[in-house]
Amino acid sequence: MRVPCRFVAELLLMLREQVQPGVTTLSLNEMAERELFKRKARPAFKGYNGYPYTLCCSLNDQVVHGMPSSMPLKDGDILSIDCGAWYDGFFGDAAITVPVGTVSETAGRLVKVTEQSLYRAIEFATPEHRLSDISHAVQSLVEKHGFSVVRDFVGHGIGKDLHEGPQIPNYGPPGRGPRLKPGMVLAIEPMINQKGHDVRVLSDGWTAVTCDGGLSAHFEHTVAVTDNGPMILTTV
Repeated sequence: MRVPCRFVAELLLMLREQVQPGVTTLSLNEMAERELFKRKARPAFKGYNGYPYTLCCSLNDQVVHGMPSSMPLKDGDILSIDCGAWYDGFFGDAAITVPVGTVSETAGRLVKVTEQSLYRAIEFATPEHRLSDISHAVQSLVEKHGFSVVRDFVGHGIGKDLHEGPQIPNYGPPGRGPRLKPGMVLAIEPMINQKGHDVRVLSDGWTAVTCDGGLSAHFEHTVAVTDNGPMILTTV
């Protein structure tokens, strides 16, 4: 799984550098698809249950599964880019949220706290912990900063399929669920809202947005559980 995960990490680094006012998410999508094909890999999302794009690009109040568009990014936006790749029978999956130009203090803090919650959760991806220890790590950190955790979407196992068991909520009490075992690979992905946690899906059947119009941020890594601690696979 290191190979498709590395491809995803490389793409997200490239895409992050391209994010600026005036750029379209459709152009980011085209770049990602070109780069995957160069690597003899294929997009994990395109065609998945009919989804038509390589990337999910979720802007401002869009939580996840936003579709790339021809609308230019604006100064002050925040953009979540979610990317998945398949190579030689295995999947990799990761996401980042990128500030566009100069963002508000609240937007910057939301992005920072969401990323911090991901790395805090990864610390618990070890054999001595249970699944909900990951969930609790996200919720406890996020709510301490006054933000809310999305309930409707969760992280997941990943491997030969893009979405495998177990589901990994980003909230809940610690010490519950299956004990983590070496060899498990998890896509851990906090989705965090500025205001309330309620979301709804737009008429396109994919784009999830906050019900109250508040901002949302999303970070994700594919992580292997090992005897020597968590191993983040979606890095370069």
